[in-house]
Amino acid sequence: MNVTIALAGKGGTGKTTIAALLIKYLIATNAGSILAIDADPSTNLNLALGVPLDQTIGDIREEMLARVDKTNGSINGRPQMSKRDYLDYEIEFAMVEGKDVDLLAMGRPEGPGCYCAVNHILRDIVDRRGSSYNYVVIDNEAGLEHLSRRTTRDVDVLLVVTDPTVRGIVAAGRVADLCRELAIEVKHTVLVVNRVQDDLTPALRAALKSVNIAQAEIVPSDPLVADFDANGRPLIELPEDSVIYQSVCALAQRILHEPLSH
Repeated sequence: MNVTIALAGKGGTGKTTIAALLIKYLIATNAGSILAIDADPSTNLNLALGVPLDQTIGDIREEMLARVDKTNGSINGRPQMSKRDYLDYEIEFAMVEGKDVDLLAMGRPEGPGCYCAVNHILRDIVDRRGSSYNYVVIDNEAGLEHLSRRTTRDVDVLLVVTDPTVRGIVAAGRVADLCRELAIEVKHTVLVVNRVQDDLTPALRAALKSVNIAQAEIVPSDPLVADFDANGRPLIELPEDSVIYQSVCALAQRILHEPLSH
């Protein structure tokens, strides 16, 4: 079984927190092998998971393009190696292999020039590597850059994360609409309203009804998250009885083990 879960939504809504706690749940339940892909240029999923990160795929891409001989297309220093083999070789070293989860970071966005051919190769490499894992969890940037350019896998479940504001929920609805407009292959879309203090106001409930997402999940605010962040502690170390982890566990059980609405 191979399941891909992607998280999207505007910045600052807690996508990385939800991603890290989903991974914590998968580890705790011995769900299988896990590949985490950090597709956000800010690259901080490794901090939430408590693993080191020395290189990103963006770094590898830029280094390769800088080494390409413009006269014959070969790679300076490795003239017998194709671009695909070079990228595959370098990604092997960029992969952070942890005890319970492996991590690939996409890294910085593209600079000037054409990246179409390189991104096509990268997509194939990431897809091939991802297919050997039971679960792939993708923490996306605020937009849908990687999904729209097919530099990450098609997804089984897209979690669109928002803060508990009307503007945030409306923006999350637009993210889901954009997925459909771009014909991104998503089997199920779930709206996750994160950092809810008490209960949803009537205005928030009305906003939820107005967006074209059939399923919505609520994740409560938890002061432990801010405490861990302030002290540089990995969020994956949050205690099992923490409010937010218990909520994410319930969310994971629903999206992985129960029929979902389209």
